[in-house]
Amino acid sequence: MKTKVFIDGSEGTTGLRIHERFSKRDDIELLTISSELRKDTAERARLINESDVTFLCLPDAAAREAVSLVTNDKVCIIDTSTAHRTEAGWAYGYPELSKEHREAIRKGKRIAVPGCYASGFITLAYPLVKKGIAPANYPFSIFAVSGYSGGGKKLIAAYEEEGRDKKFDSARMYGWSQTHKHLKEMKAIPGLAQEPLFCPMTTNYHSGMIVQVPLFTNLLSDCKTPEQMHKFFSDYYAGEPFVKVMPLGADVEAGALFSDACAGWDGIEIFVTGNEERIVVATRFDNLGKGASGAAIQCLNLVLGCEESKGLVL
Repeated sequence: MKTKVFIDGSEGTTGLRIHERFSKRDDIELLTISSELRKDTAERARLINESDVTFLCLPDAAAREAVSLVTNDKVCIIDTSTAHRTEAGWAYGYPELSKEHREAIRKGKRIAVPGCYASGFITLAYPLVKKGIAPANYPFSIFAVSGYSGGGKKLIAAYEEEGRDKKFDSARMYGWSQTHKHLKEMKAIPGLAQEPLFCPMTTNYHSGMIVQVPLFTNLLSDCKTPEQMHKFFSDYYAGEPFVKVMPLGADVEAGALFSDACAGWDGIEIFVTGNEERIVVATRFDNLGKGASGAAIQCLNLVLGCEESKGLVL
C-alpha cells in the first residue's frame, strides 16, 4: 500500500523540490491541492488529516496554523520551517547526530527539519560539545556562504531577473543584527550557553554552501591538532553515508574550497584545516539537499522504515 503524502506549501522552493523527488517514487501517493484552494483552510485540513505524512513548506506562522488543523492522531507532520525546531515534543530531523536523534525521528509524529546554515554548524558543534572537546560556553563564530536559492522565491527572482541590479553581481552579506532565525537552534541543539556569532552571505550562484567554524586550540580540552580533530570527526560519523569526512588536505583545489561543488548531492562533507594554534572546521553541502528537501525526505524514509537514502542522491 502506498503512503499518502500531502505537501502543504508545494509552490515554494522546498515544496517544489520535494514534489519533484516524489514524482519518481512508486511507494508514494501524492495528495494534491488545486492552486485556487491552496490557502483554503478547510481544504488544507481535509488533506492533512487524510494523509499519512504531511510536509509543511510554509512560513512559520502558517506552519503553526497547519499543525493546529490536525485532528487525526496518526498523521506524521514533517515541518521544514523554523517554527518547531526547538519545541518540546518535536524530533530534530538530523539522524546522524546520535542514535537518540535517529530513534526519535523513526518513532516521531512531529519532526522538524533543520535549517540549512544550522545543519552545517550543528554537524560540527554538536559532537564537539557532546564529547567535551569544546565547552558549552565556547565562543563559537560562524562564517558561511550560500547560493541565492536559500533565500526563497523572492530572492531567487531578484537574482534571476533580466536586467537585475548590478549589486547582485557581488557577495551579499547580511544578518548584521545577529538575529538570524537559525541562531535559536544553533544554540539549543548542541546545548550551547550562548548563541554563536554568525556571519552569513549569499552570492551569485544558485545552490550549494560552506559553513566555516574557526577554533582556538587553547580553548579546547583535546583534539589540538588538525590530525587529531580529523580523526575525531571521522570516528564520530563512521558508518554514516550522508556525512563524508574529507581527507586532510582535500580542502585545496587551486588553493581554495568552492562552495557550489555539492549542488545536487544530498550528503554533507566535513573539512579540517589549520595548525596547532588555530583549526578551521567546515561543512560543504547543498542548501536545497541536506539543507532542506533532502533532509526532509531522509526523515520520511526513517518514518517509513525504508532505506534512508531512498530517492536521494549520494
